[in-house]
Amino acid sequence: MEFIEFKDCTKIYKNGVTGIANANLKISKGEFVFIIGHTASGKSTLIKLLYREEKPTRGSVCVGGIDVGKLRNNKVYKLRRKLGIVFQDFKLLPKLTVYENVAYPLESYGYKSSEIRPLVLRALEQVGLKDKTRSFPHQLSGGEQQRVCIARAIVNKPKLLICDEPTGNLDPETSKEIIDVINNINQELKTTVVMATHDKEIVNRMKKRVIVIKDGLIDKDIQKGCYKE
Repeated sequence: MEFIEFKDCTKIYKNGVTGIANANLKISKGEFVFIIGHTASGKSTLIKLLYREEKPTRGSVCVGGIDVGKLRNNKVYKLRRKLGIVFQDFKLLPKLTVYENVAYPLESYGYKSSEIRPLVLRALEQVGLKDKTRSFPHQLSGGEQQRVCIARAIVNKPKLLICDEPTGNLDPETSKEIIDVINNINQELKTTVVMATHDKEIVNRMKKRVIVIKDGLIDKDIQKGCYKE
């Protein structure tokens, strides 16, 4: 069974705009998949459907056997506990240290302090920031802040890591470093990665599977190749 499956999935917003139309897509466990497309193409809609920020108007989205669209609002947290999400804007809490930012979701899930510490240190080590535990966000570079976000996203050992334009605010060299960190997580932890991006250079360097969204439709599905318009 596929880990992620969109089946005849359509999302129409209240203003009448179609975000995604009749999407059929399967992603296997452990895959690294890029979702690319121009602004307003529908790639962000597809990403939001995965973590139940949006619900399908028609059709279904299943993640790990869960029909996401049918989840009640008060049960969505159970889905998100199994996911890691990295956004373009870092969303770090400025008054908390690096350690505290990464520990925050575990605390909200009710983990004990004795359980939290090894998980946080492991996550920070995986992103190369184990020596920054006591630093605050304003003391870090943009790339380091995004690494903290990745650590926070993987601290609960998610089966799926969703990345929505994670390098959008970073320079090319730092972007490359961040993508390499995410690729290592995919390779070493066998975490499924779905990443929306507009950075074609990164996509073509990585040579992973590429899903091209155009005007709300899945236009191309390129298996481990380069993207050419």
